[in-house]
Amino acid sequence: MKQTGHAVALAACVFDMSGGAAPAEVRLVPAGVFRARDGRPAGLPGWRIDGEIARRVMARMSALESAVVIDYEHQTIHAEKNGSPAPAAGWFRGDRVEWREGDGLYATGVEWTEAARARIAGGEYRYLSPVISYDKATGEVLSVIMAALTNYPAIDGLDDLCALAASRHGIVSKEVSLMKDRLIALLGLAAGAADELIEAAVAALKAQAEAKDAEIAALKAASPDPAKYVPVQVFEAMKADVARLKADRTAAEVEALVRAGRDAGKLVPAQEAWARDLGARDPAALKAYIESTPAIAALVATQTGGQAPEGGADGGLSAAEMAVCKALGLDPEAYKKHREVA
Repeated sequence: MKQTGHAVALAACVFDMSGGAAPAEVRLVPAGVFRARDGRPAGLPGWRIDGEIARRVMARMSALESAVVIDYEHQTIHAEKNGSPAPAAGWFRGDRVEWREGDGLYATGVEWTEAARARIAGGEYRYLSPVISYDKATGEVLSVIMAALTNYPAIDGLDDLCALAASRHGIVSKEVSLMKDRLIALLGLAAGAADELIEAAVAALKAQAEAKDAEIAALKAASPDPAKYVPVQVFEAMKADVARLKADRTAAEVEALVRAGRDAGKLVPAQEAWARDLGARDPAALKAYIESTPAIAALVATQTGGQAPEGGADGGLSAAEMAVCKALGLDPEAYKKHREVA
């Protein structure tokens, strides 16, 4: 698989193991920023690792199922090309890697082969050279892929070695693969989409985001057009005026309905307060009530507007009371007596 954000390098930051016995702990990469003796990495200040980066490296390496190999002269990478065997000199576990602040990343509990122990003790091999993966944009160390016993780590043909390491030993970790799968899903691409398609989709999203940012910046910079926008205070004042006008119109409409109902003999004076309250809440309901309620003819026919004439007719009952008695089939005298008792 083509690598777009990561690269592999033989780090020529070698570590002296002279002294006789094969060490159980070896430093893999130094703390801080470091470079190869031939000037790599090109275009970057150097490879870099600190405590925070080291925690991410250790998390990736702890997830490895297999032990990390230490070979001779990076022959594991050369094997396919030169056909020679690639015997291991030793192994270390990814979960035994530890960070030592100010010093570097160490492999602990290294298991050396008997042959390697003898060759180190005999002074045949003196240095350790790691193979690292790193972020091409920042130089941040991502993982230690393997390491080798060597006496001259500045090996020719480094570009070919990087390609071989990537294709033969699965440099992309499980974590990176999972991240790529998630990215493909988020972009809405087909599973297993090529890196070129992923890059194109990301570039399109970036272009869209930049266009939106430019649009927002233009809107912020532009002065509002008074012909299209009004201040919030003016808008709120207009809302209040409209609310008052609506309330006044409703009150006038209700008053007109009450007056019309009274004039048509459909409302008696005692109903007017109720009618106004109903109209304030629901003018349509009041209008429907007045339209559907039958008129009391006596209320319309009287010349006194429903009030008792002077001297009192029929024992002092008003025209309205007489109309009620007639509508309900009550005897006026009985109604009068009941009213007086009440």
